[in-house]
Amino acid sequence: MTGERDRVQWGILATGGIAAAFTADLVDMPDAEVVAVASRTDASAKAFAERFGIPRAYGDWASLAADEDVDVVYVATPHAAHRQAAGMCLEAGRHVLCEKAFTLNAREADELVALARRHDRFLMEAMWMYCNPLVRQLKALVDDGVIGEVRTVQADFGLAGPFPPSHRLRDPAQGGGALLDLGVYPVSFAQLLLGEPSDVVARAVLSEEGVDLQTGALLSWESGALASVHCSINGGTPVAASVTGSEGRIDVPDGFFFPDHFVVHRDGREPETFRAEPAAGPRNSLRHEAAEVMRALRAGERESPLVPLDGTLAVMRTLDTIRDRVGVRYPGEAGGPDVRPA
Repeated sequence: MTGERDRVQWGILATGGIAAAFTADLVDMPDAEVVAVASRTDASAKAFAERFGIPRAYGDWASLAADEDVDVVYVATPHAAHRQAAGMCLEAGRHVLCEKAFTLNAREADELVALARRHDRFLMEAMWMYCNPLVRQLKALVDDGVIGEVRTVQADFGLAGPFPPSHRLRDPAQGGGALLDLGVYPVSFAQLLLGEPSDVVARAVLSEEGVDLQTGALLSWESGALASVHCSINGGTPVAASVTGSEGRIDVPDGFFFPDHFVVHRDGREPETFRAEPAAGPRNSLRHEAAEVMRALRAGERESPLVPLDGTLAVMRTLDTIRDRVGVRYPGEAGGPDVRPA
């Protein structure tokens, strides 16, 4: 942060749905101020600025990156552009919160982390699940051994679709497919509890364009723990998760990455339900990750202990391995289609 301002000043890079949802939460936070937005066109940036009362609108990313009134930039482009957009901001001296999937692949993620460290800037993946108070409580219970040693994790995230070939989720040039858009959540949930797996087995159904319509993976750890994760853009799923241990089980029955409750089953005891505190706000609130970014910036931290960069890199390595197993390649990668992002 620069100066001694009471409020952290944000820039928003991109103007799509997730950018709008995040900005709507930011403008209601008394310690945050959105001072600039950028898009690829003046018209899109100006419309977004008018919608949220943002004073400056840029029709190019570089102008936002160069704006010295901006403390931190929220990068909300499709993930194929994360490396370029976040890298530009870091090199210009801005701190960065970057949407997930963090990048297209682990190589790009390594490059962004190296840039942040070289320029002494804060960088965090926008894995809002990790900042959710109820998810943090679930992790604390698991870490405290409430259900014993973790044996299995199950998690799924599927959308019913169908999505036409022109949709970004079907477009290789935009990093399309179920895995990077949706599967990052089940994988991140499993690794939140167990760390990076030692082995990965995966299968997928691919589209004509070469992206995954649905993917299932079995992750394993040297401890003997297993995780079954599934994602889909051609079939709606419960979006549920379960963690089974040697002495019990935790079920998250609906929306595991932004839960309103979970249930702990322990051997010989009645089930115990843990619910989100009303003060935490709506279950779909993104304000928890924004609050964590601002806390870290005020503390002079360069990464968040809730969403550590090494954890993000580990998830990207797992996603790379799954894609390697199922044969999904993106433009610019070895074996990828001969097209380039627009």
